[in-house]
Amino acid sequence: MRISEMKKQALGALKGKWGFVVLGTFVFFLVSMVVPLLFDIILSGALSVWFNQEETTITAAIFNILISVLLIPFSVAFYWFFLSISRSETPQLSELFTIYADWKTSLKLIGTSIVVSIFVFLWTLLLIIPGIIKSFSYSQTFFVLKDHPEYSMTEAITESRKIMQGYKWKYFLLNLSFIGWGILSLFTLGIGLLWLIPYMTTALASFYNQRIEAQ
Repeated sequence: MRISEMKKQALGALKGKWGFVVLGTFVFFLVSMVVPLLFDIILSGALSVWFNQEETTITAAIFNILISVLLIPFSVAFYWFFLSISRSETPQLSELFTIYADWKTSLKLIGTSIVVSIFVFLWTLLLIIPGIIKSFSYSQTFFVLKDHPEYSMTEAITESRKIMQGYKWKYFLLNLSFIGWGILSLFTLGIGLLWLIPYMTTALASFYNQRIEAQ
C-alpha cells in the first residue's frame, strides 16, 4: 500500500470522529503535561521546607522520572485508542485510564518501554543512524502487544522486527510526509497538533494493519 493510500485510509477512519479524537488528544496533552507540572510545583514547594535547594532539585527530579514511568501505560493506551479508530471501532476515552486496572499489563508496558529504550540507547552508542534504524524496527512493539497480550516483552519486540523487515524506509517516509503539517501547527501555537496527532497516529496504525495483513 502506498503512503498516500495509508493516509487516505486514516482520513476515512477519522471521518465523522474528529470532535471525538480531538477531545481525546486534548485529554492526552492535559494529563501528560499538566499532571507532571503540578506534581513538580507541589513537590518543589513541599520539599523546600525540609531540604536545601540542591537536595530539593534532586528529589524532585527523581519524582518526575517516576511520574514519567507511571504515565507510560497511559501513553500506550493513547496509541491503542487510534489503532481501534483505524479499524473502524469506537473506543471509549475511559480506556486511556482503565488500562491501569490491569496492573499486569501496565507493568508489562512499562517494562517493555524501558527495554526498548535501553536497546535503542545501546545502538545509538555505536552511531546515531543505527539507533534511529533500530527505533524503527521496534516501532510496532506496542501495537503487537495490543493484538497479542499473551506475548512477552521480547516476543513483542521480535515480532515488531519481523513486521518492519524491509519496511523501515517506508515507515520513515510515512512519518516524514507529515513534516509540512507539523510546521503549520507551529504557526497555530501548537493548537493544530490536536488535529495532526490523530491524523498521523491513525496513519501509523494503518501502516501496522497493512503489514500484518500482508504477512
